[in-house]
Amino acid sequence: MADDTAGADADSASRSPAPAPSGKTQLRVGRLVKAHGLKGAIKLELYTDDPEGRFVPGATFTLQVPVSSPWHGKPLTVREFRWMNSHPVAFFEGVDDRDAAEGLIRAILWIDQDTETPSAEDDAWFDHQLVGLDVVRDGATVGRVIRVDHMPAQDLLIVRTPGDDEVLVPFVKAIVPEVDVAGGRLVVTPPAGLFEELPGDDTPDGNADAQDTED
Repeated sequence: MADDTAGADADSASRSPAPAPSGKTQLRVGRLVKAHGLKGAIKLELYTDDPEGRFVPGATFTLQVPVSSPWHGKPLTVREFRWMNSHPVAFFEGVDDRDAAEGLIRAILWIDQDTETPSAEDDAWFDHQLVGLDVVRDGATVGRVIRVDHMPAQDLLIVRTPGDDEVLVPFVKAIVPEVDVAGGRLVVTPPAGLFEELPGDDTPDGNADAQDTED
């Protein structure tokens, strides 16, 4: 990943954009990953199953960028969307050369959507649908979702356990294979150590007796 201005402040880049208007929520639909050519084109990482529908000319996005970016607080409007060598590429209004495109790398694109309108995306949920769901592992409830954090690389489910700890669960299919909003739960298949300490975690070498006898 290139070191460009939109990714210079990792903490700022991880913050969500401004809150959506009342009655609406925000959906993350893409991330700008690489300048392409000399005329302002930018390759996209897509978070949508309908890129041709989302990136039609005139479509406007809210940008998640560092506060130091000249694009902070400004919308970004699609001028053209196309596929180049199987990669999705977009041109945007006001981004007319490679330098301008480089200044937007790592920016995340969001849209506002009515909370009462079902998402047309497969395996896509609003944050408010996920918060409050029980988290089930091997048939047992291990916590409850209290928050969803949208990071540049992936989304994280923040799960509060019965012991009042917070566990950060990557919201990916391999770890969260099932989401049952109607049933009030989601199923996790986490790697060992995510919800519990592994043997030996209490000492660097996993052998407390050996440390005691060294003195």
